[in-house]
Amino acid sequence: MARYAIGIDLGTTHSAVSYFNLEDGKPRGPSQSMLPVPQVTAPGTVEARPLLPSFLYLPSAQEFPEGSLGLPWSQEPGVIVGDFARSHGAKVPTRLVSSAKSWLSHPGVDRRSALLPWQAPPEVQRVSPLDASARYLRHLKEAWDHTFARAQEESGNALSKQEVIVTVPASFDAAARDLTLEAAKAAGLEHITLLEEPQAALYAWLEAMGENFRRQVQPGEVILVVDVGGGTSDFSVITVKDREGDLELLRVAVGDHILLGGDNMDLALAHTLNQRMAADGRKLDAWQFNGLTYGCRQAKETLYADPSVDRVPIAIPGRGSSLIGGTLRTELTREELDRVLTDGFFPVTQVADLPRTARRTGLAQMALPYAQDPAVTKHLAAFLTRQAQALAASADSPVDVTGKGFLHPTAVLFNGGVFKAGPLKGRVMEVLNQWLAAEGAPPAKELEGADLDLAVARGAAYYGWVRQGHGLRIRGGTARAYYVGVETAMPAVPGMEPPVKALCVAPFGMEEGTQADVPPQEFGLVTGEPTSFRFFASSVRRDDRVGEMLEDVESELASGGWRRWRPLRRRCPDSPRPLAT
Repeated sequence: MARYAIGIDLGTTHSAVSYFNLEDGKPRGPSQSMLPVPQVTAPGTVEARPLLPSFLYLPSAQEFPEGSLGLPWSQEPGVIVGDFARSHGAKVPTRLVSSAKSWLSHPGVDRRSALLPWQAPPEVQRVSPLDASARYLRHLKEAWDHTFARAQEESGNALSKQEVIVTVPASFDAAARDLTLEAAKAAGLEHITLLEEPQAALYAWLEAMGENFRRQVQPGEVILVVDVGGGTSDFSVITVKDREGDLELLRVAVGDHILLGGDNMDLALAHTLNQRMAADGRKLDAWQFNGLTYGCRQAKETLYADPSVDRVPIAIPGRGSSLIGGTLRTELTREELDRVLTDGFFPVTQVADLPRTARRTGLAQMALPYAQDPAVTKHLAAFLTRQAQALAASADSPVDVTGKGFLHPTAVLFNGGVFKAGPLKGRVMEVLNQWLAAEGAPPAKELEGADLDLAVARGAAYYGWVRQGHGLRIRGGTARAYYVGVETAMPAVPGMEPPVKALCVAPFGMEEGTQADVPPQEFGLVTGEPTSFRFFASSVRRDDRVGEMLEDVESELASGGWRRWRPLRRRCPDSPRPLAT
């Protein structure tokens, strides 16, 4: 029997741990806590902090004195995780692993291969996105065990024996979720449940409000969760229902995976300053540009934290023995911050202004597949418009969208470190309420009260407590319908591949722990030679049932709200029975 319900926010920029003591019987208040995480903050210095920066530094053999990177549970860890990894890595970016979570969700690379830091020189021993994620989780596990399970009599407190909830973006596909589970198991965690981050944010808000939440949300409310973190923009919609006098929360919509977040914003600021420096005759190489990017991240946080500051200096380290003499200096001003981030990433747009899709060049460098349009407000418009269309086509829509051009939220909950910047939250509310006013709808309200840095971890721990039979649980099941590709039987036609149909194997909203049988059908199975299995997912087809066959999957893919996964390549052994039922 687990003693604690533990929530882990495995974030792109930061990770955190929150926990409930399941044995004290108190649902709120002092019984929920954050774990201070010991981490190296300078050579020879270890401090416990509530956040563990999700950065991994791979030091060279003689870079630091022996024992100077020791942790309470390991005197020679070999790598650096956390605060010092981030700060020192800004000076030596070719040895710094960042955005591992974004790489973990990248279907175009082998996420088990050692490829990070991206474009590191040959002498750097790279790690895989999976391994980097496992190292962050292992650090958190060791920190927990050092705090709660050092003595033999405390062995029942070990993290491996607790109920652990690890959060993932709602838009993570099944492959990315499986890799997250694999990373957790590699870190020594055993009893793992995944929870979508927007749901965790709402759970944190419910926990913070207590019974007062009933004064802020009523039956019929449509809550939009806007979650913009370090790597992704995630949108979810949760409705409030009245079921026999009790409130019920139902997750009704989840957006597509949009690789657009704080990392993009830091890069945009770095490009802005780089252009200014180039105009002054100071050109940066790729190594220096990485240093500028990390400097922009720190300057951005400083400007947003203190409105009285108008500009922040940035030092870009040089290379070689004379590091100080080779240092370049610039600054980030508040005017540049507002112009690039507020107007560039959150522009005032109409709801009909959808994200642009630029034509790709035939050859491109391999990198993260960032969103082609940086306007978060346009992606939000596309999400609300597409979901209104999907709900209108559904036979049993939980939200009334009659006569509406887009799904109308009545309340907005923000999540993600990006929204620690008040001007960015204000811009989203301004744009959304303009859209609502244009359709004669009342303005949406903001749900306030949750800590943007800690909400996801706290909400995950609270969900662990809810799973014990307490509190209010968000229902919803799978956020997508899932399909397997089936090749059409047809005569050979020169220059034309046989069309692929899509067989539904898991419908939208299928609840956790349930199963469904595919109605009997006959399929031909290719044996004795390499082949591939194709899989698809849709966030907009809400009424398909298990066994239903879609005839034209290509047109569905072109309509939006669909995802095509990388084919699973297998060789089936020779068999005397070529037909599988």
